[in-house]
Amino acid sequence: MTATASAMYDLGDEPGYVYEHMAHHLAERIERGDLRSGAPLPAERRLAAEYGVSLGTARHATQILRDWGLVFTVRSKGTYVSPRRTAPS
Repeated sequence: MTATASAMYDLGDEPGYVYEHMAHHLAERIERGDLRSGAPLPAERRLAAEYGVSLGTARHATQILRDWGLVFTVRSKGTYVSPRRTAPS
């Protein structure tokens, strides 16, 4: 999928699910330190806008990051980057 002209990040045209590409890209940002441990992850609506995807796709990508242990959610507060730094391959 190619992101829209207003999107900040282009997920490319590789085969596979867009939410998986988005999750891997976010994991890379976490591993590089662009999104630091303990820092809030941008809101799902903002992520959707940044990546030029639907809100559902952004939610699915965020859930994958939770499954990988890269982020955690505090109810009514938000989603934060976990201390763990390495995503599964």
